[in-house]
Amino acid sequence: MPRIAAVDPASASGRAKELFEGPLKGKHFNIFKSMAASPAVLDAYLAFSGALGQGRLTTAERELLQLAWAQARSCDYCLAAHTAIGKGSGLTEPQTVEARKGRSQDAKHQALIAFALALHEKKGLVSDAELATFKKAGYADADVAEVVANYAMATFTNYFNHVNATPVDFPAAPALS
Repeated sequence: MPRIAAVDPASASGRAKELFEGPLKGKHFNIFKSMAASPAVLDAYLAFSGALGQGRLTTAERELLQLAWAQARSCDYCLAAHTAIGKGSGLTEPQTVEARKGRSQDAKHQALIAFALALHEKKGLVSDAELATFKKAGYADADVAEVVANYAMATFTNYFNHVNATPVDFPAAPALS
């Protein structure tokens, strides 16, 4: 049971109703229902997510990031959601599992995941060598900035779900072996 009262989209009013009938039409997931307790929070999430969706990183790359960080933070909601979204973006289930383990068979994606986990583990204080390795894999300064911004969004959603105890409404992510 969520610890932040979920807003029922059918009885929402004001800005929450506008969001559920607009950009969230047909996407009445538990995280959004609880974020709607403060429409400003839901607006902020949608704006940040939408802006990052227009960036250089592909949807699949953003999902690899989300999976690695959700695993590092033990966010079951985000693991389930980003496994489903990742598969919808073209990742295979084994690729989603590997990202959670901090690995990828694709060299460029491996550099992305390694940089993302270094960012997490070192609280942003990555070394020159880690940054150089990331860029050598084919990423640019804009990608560095986007990884940091995606990290901020992942932190927001992971912690929101921890505080809220958001009930998972996606198929569970596969167990790691």
